[in-house]
Amino acid sequence: MASDKIKALFIFEILGRPPEHIKETMELLVDKLGELEGVEINSKKIHEPKLIEKEGVKDLFSAFSEVEILGEDLNAILNVVFHAMPSHVEILSPNELKFKNFDLSSMLSALTVKLHRYDEIAKISIIEKNMLTKKLKEMEEKVGELEKEKEK
Repeated sequence: MASDKIKALFIFEILGRPPEHIKETMELLVDKLGELEGVEINSKKIHEPKLIEKEGVKDLFSAFSEVEILGEDLNAILNVVFHAMPSHVEILSPNELKFKNFDLSSMLSALTVKLHRYDEIAKISIIEKNMLTKKLKEMEEKVGELEKEKEK
């Protein structure tokens, strides 16, 4: 391994059904990581989907994978984080990282853009939920009025 590369361990998790689809999706996710610029998959282990045994949960499966990646630089590692949203990241080597102000600014700007996108999605979802709740209440009132008229 070149001294300037960063070795990191990522854990990815997927929840869903059917188990065959989860495994296929996990394999696709891991394969796509190797296509990211500056990223090389060093090793990967994809675990078989397991049935979630929880009251109220029916036929739901969970699978996870452990993927060791060599990144050309910290930007490549962050690109994996932004692209695939792992549940865990551990930098294995080097023990210390040194980078320029410009590189840190670029990474923080990319993070900010991603956070703004999520904030926008959350705000739109809240507005849509409130509109649907209002419509539902209006419909409930109309149904109540119709039922009263039928009783007369």
